[in-house]
Amino acid sequence: MNLYIGNLSYKLKESDLSKVIQEYGEVVSVKIIKDRETGKSKGFAFVEISDDAAGQKAMELLNGTELDGRTMVVKEANLRK
Repeated sequence: MNLYIGNLSYKLKESDLSKVIQEYGEVVSVKIIKDRETGKSKGFAFVEISDDAAGQKAMELLNGTELDGRTMVVKEANLRK
């Protein structure tokens, strides 16, 4: 399952986000989206988690919670076609 995680701190590292999500299931990949020109975080990420049940649980328990002083938005990612 792919998750969209928004409203992240611009200082947050992929490894830090991975640690938070790992509490709910096996993390396959974490990608914090960065500005092409500056290389700075845009404040959102995509996380692939190994199974759908773990992804659902992560969405339910993490959406609206605070991480590094920011309230996270966690929902299922809409995949591009």
